[in-house]
Amino acid sequence: MGVPEQLAERMSMAEQHEYLHSKFSRRSMIRGGAVTLGAVAGGAFVPGATAQAAVPTQRTAAAAETVDGALVAPFGRHLAYGNDPRTEMTVSWQVPISVQKPFIRIGAHPWDLSRKIEAEVRTLYTPAGVGASADHTQYYLHAKLTHLRPGRTYYYGVGHAGFDPAEPHLLGTLGTFTTAPAHKVPFTFTAFGDQGVSYHGLANDSLLLGQNPAFHLHAGDIAYADPSGAGKTADTGFDSRVWDQFLAQTESVAKSVPWMVSYGNHDMEAWYSPNGYGGEEARFTLPDNGPDKKNLPGVYSFVHGNTAIISLDPNDVSFEIPANLGISGGTQTKWFEAQLKKYRAAKDIDFVVVFFHHCAYCTSTAHASEGGVRQEWVPLFEKYTVDLVINGHNHQYERTDVIKGNEVAKKLPIGGTVYPETEGVVYVTAGAAGRSLYAFTAPDSYEGHEHEQDSVASFVNLKHGKQNETVAWSRVRYLNYSFLRVDVNPAPRGRYATLKVQGIAETGDRIDHFTVARRAK
Repeated sequence: MGVPEQLAERMSMAEQHEYLHSKFSRRSMIRGGAVTLGAVAGGAFVPGATAQAAVPTQRTAAAAETVDGALVAPFGRHLAYGNDPRTEMTVSWQVPISVQKPFIRIGAHPWDLSRKIEAEVRTLYTPAGVGASADHTQYYLHAKLTHLRPGRTYYYGVGHAGFDPAEPHLLGTLGTFTTAPAHKVPFTFTAFGDQGVSYHGLANDSLLLGQNPAFHLHAGDIAYADPSGAGKTADTGFDSRVWDQFLAQTESVAKSVPWMVSYGNHDMEAWYSPNGYGGEEARFTLPDNGPDKKNLPGVYSFVHGNTAIISLDPNDVSFEIPANLGISGGTQTKWFEAQLKKYRAAKDIDFVVVFFHHCAYCTSTAHASEGGVRQEWVPLFEKYTVDLVINGHNHQYERTDVIKGNEVAKKLPIGGTVYPETEGVVYVTAGAAGRSLYAFTAPDSYEGHEHEQDSVASFVNLKHGKQNETVAWSRVRYLNYSFLRVDVNPAPRGRYATLKVQGIAETGDRIDHFTVARRAK
């Protein structure tokens, strides 16, 4: 349980932090119960609504002095859909020091922010000696909004005692978000993996904003606070403060575009919890409809319009980096198949897109392909004719031909069309969002600079080590910074709905495009 509401009203964030530590072991994972937040129904505040929230690993830390709230500005705002993107949105943010009574204001207009909702506090303490971090406490705030109207744009501002975004001089701090539509309408989403903090990460964010996406998918390896990425407490160089930089960098997009993350190997920060995700649970509030929130908080699904999105955690099946191998005991794969079965039977859902970190098919010289993914999930991709698989992990752009049974089922040239119902699955590695780039064994081949290769030398990570392979499915390779744009176009029943998929370089140039077509239900 969290701090009782009656006490929390009178406590600073640091005092709430100390209260929790007086009730729980410093090394245990603390999970909260129902946290009173509130709901917005058509622009009206509904008091007394509740939301389930998890509290991350907590450790003893000295209480911080509170300062005048007017001197502390929130930063790092980021959005995430709830279980139902039509009616639920979580707004999350950070403050650099303890403040009192954090809240969110929300309304249908910037001049109408009278609805004030209390925010949940998640305090993350990192003691000196953990990696390269100094003794450091981070304060994350979350407000889960429910009973919103579909397809509606809302204005919001975040604050605390002494800092009220409704004050005229602070109106410039307001943000907006738009809920998912109630019906099938065209929309755009974007995706990449492996961003971190850099000029290139910032450049990609600026281009993302220009695409006007309904939401963004981040396929793991988010901030790189843990540069080693082995998921062990022996990892060197860990610095929790990198997250402060990352959230500040990402705010330009994520304050208005739901930033839906999955977890990669660099997101297993082993100091916080047995599964390494305690830090992420402090920073993100994701849909909680997955199979195992305790071990797999980054596994979930949501529906936007006619498209279902499924986030998986490949750390659970990774032979290459086995820190969390088998952590779900097989429940993730069972849940995944149940989701695929449900979405394929749903009358209003045409497309199923799956995103996660480790690549099923990639020819990078760094990580190449993950045999655990091929073993556990590729048969399900093919059985349920998944329309698009998006990965990160390898820091480059690569797109396959249509694959079925581990072979090329159909060549898919740039500008081509795939029909997953009968042909197979296309895989895109979009891991060039900002971190240093890797390499290919074959020359680049992308739009306007095509160099077709009949075969490419690569390898796959298996349980007992790497196995070399020569593949024919590597269709597009681009070794520079880039991201993915997907335009979703519904169609009347019986006609072909489409996903128009484009690879976009940091320069703004298009490096790849193809179409996924499926008969609309």
